[in-house]
Amino acid sequence: MLQSRTRTRAGLRRMTGMPETLGLLRPPLRNYEFDGAYDEMFSAPGEPREHYKNLFQTLLDLPAEELHKTQQAADLSFLHQGITFTVYGNDEGTERVFPNDLLPRIIPGAEWQKIERGLTQRITALNLFLEDIYHEGKILAEGVVPRELVYSCKHFRREMRGLNVPRGTYVSICGTDLVRMPNGEFAVLEDNLRVPSGVSYMLANRKVLKRVFPTMFRDYGVWPIDHYTQALHTTLCTLAPVNWSGRNQPTVVLLTPGVFNSAYFEHTYLAQQMGIELVEGRDLLVHDNVVYMRTTAGLRRVDVIYRRVDDDFLDPLIFRRDTSLGVPGLFNAYRAGNVTLANAIGTGVADDKAMYAYVPAIIRYYLGEDAIIGNVPTYLLTDDSQRKYVLEHLHELVVKAVGESGGYGMLIGPHSTESQRSEFADRIKADPRNYIAQPTLSLSRAPCFLDGEVQARHVDLRPYILYGENVTLVPGGLTRVALRRGSLVVNSSQGGGSKDTWVLRA
Repeated sequence: MLQSRTRTRAGLRRMTGMPETLGLLRPPLRNYEFDGAYDEMFSAPGEPREHYKNLFQTLLDLPAEELHKTQQAADLSFLHQGITFTVYGNDEGTERVFPNDLLPRIIPGAEWQKIERGLTQRITALNLFLEDIYHEGKILAEGVVPRELVYSCKHFRREMRGLNVPRGTYVSICGTDLVRMPNGEFAVLEDNLRVPSGVSYMLANRKVLKRVFPTMFRDYGVWPIDHYTQALHTTLCTLAPVNWSGRNQPTVVLLTPGVFNSAYFEHTYLAQQMGIELVEGRDLLVHDNVVYMRTTAGLRRVDVIYRRVDDDFLDPLIFRRDTSLGVPGLFNAYRAGNVTLANAIGTGVADDKAMYAYVPAIIRYYLGEDAIIGNVPTYLLTDDSQRKYVLEHLHELVVKAVGESGGYGMLIGPHSTESQRSEFADRIKADPRNYIAQPTLSLSRAPCFLDGEVQARHVDLRPYILYGENVTLVPGGLTRVALRRGSLVVNSSQGGGSKDTWVLRA
């Protein structure tokens, strides 16, 4: 086990300027590189930030062989727990052990407090926005958000017009992606409001890191996250319909597409941790607009469905008729107020990447406040002048399809070929509403243990927000890592991994 060491390393030189590596330090940090991005561990080469000093000293004192053995132990733990993800369309096989990095990402408590306030503000405003556009539409009538932008979004569900959801809560589970800019400030990269994934990897990373860094974990004073599943279950219970069946507590189930889904491990893990049933569409039926679960003891009424199935596949009578993943009649039961879906149908309109550009205005409109955490500058390609600029600067920008996730449907200009840029230019001209563009961000870099040494890799952060009677954020989140050298793509489907995120109490 790795033990923390707090003594100061005698003779550690203070280095000036910005050399490419920490070449004067002995392994495993000798080849640690700097590229001008914000570095999470170092304020300058060889000068660790205050909250990283304990980890830095541990890395200097431990031989690389011991770090390697510890990484192997962590990898085996993930393997034995069956912590996997799925890569579609890969000839080498789809099921992979989720890549994890040994070294934690550390965030001071004061910095986390700002993140917590900013994300609470954001999810509150987005819920108000969704309630408005599906009812009175005041924000559209006043032109704050273009009406055509909402109605042209493929995730806008006209079936939800006038439908009242419990507590007006459309988004009860959210995973917002944050990036740290070169000036050290966090910015929101995108909102994930439909079926956000990854929280099980956050919990699994913590479980492993507490075993391999026991003393340092204790000495750092890290906020716990183990209560997330309890908080999730409590949030789901508060969303039960007003006419729920009146037992000791509502019956909550987790609806999964099945074993071939990329996040199936997470579905089973969360259901087990919450003590609720994991069901597929075939396990549920609707009678007289009431949802029931088939059990060995007979039918049991269901009050809340934590659904990990996209809108299109929920009910073949209303949405896609060629699906067997959903439950016939589910939408009528939902419309009648006899069952709650978390998240609500139609929430995807608010995490459309074109709608993202309007979130600061949405916050000002509903809350009368400026956004605590800002957005990344975004070009809307339906605007002629912005589209012209983007087409002329594709080699500098990142282009994203508005409804895609997982790193798909994306062009990273500086790393693209001329043919790829030409292809994306044709796509943009054919359907400008389907794309947005942003500057190529220099994501912050954090230390990772790779190939027997500590190397810097680009990272982002996905905190998880629960919105019920109260807003709950467990202190931390999933730090995703671009494990490939020089890569800016952190998605696991594109070669990324993750690491534990430690938020300090002080």
